[in-house]
Amino acid sequence: MDLYRAAWTSNAPDDVTALFTEDAVYHARPFDPEPWQGHQGIVVGWLEHSDEPGTWSFDWNLVGLDGDTAFVQGETNYEDEPDYDNLWVIRFADDGRAREFTEWFMARD
Repeated sequence: MDLYRAAWTSNAPDDVTALFTEDAVYHARPFDPEPWQGHQGIVVGWLEHSDEPGTWSFDWNLVGLDGDTAFVQGETNYEDEPDYDNLWVIRFADDGRAREFTEWFMARD
């Protein structure tokens, strides 16, 4: 999670690709019909939806683990946007990088 937050802060392609396997799939929404695929697809999608550093804060906790899958609950607070509650489902490869990442999020009222 520290590396994810660092990539979110820097938006540097090398920081983003370090998180994922070469063939990883990133679902920006559950059941996403066009997930971001592979390093190139993930970097392009990430940068198209990037947040400016210093405009957000993020707190998280690990909800559970099941084999190679982690469930992370998060709270994202933005300066000029709605705040979000998040659930991330992350499937890891043996080397610790994500091979599949799915975001579930909803804006707070």
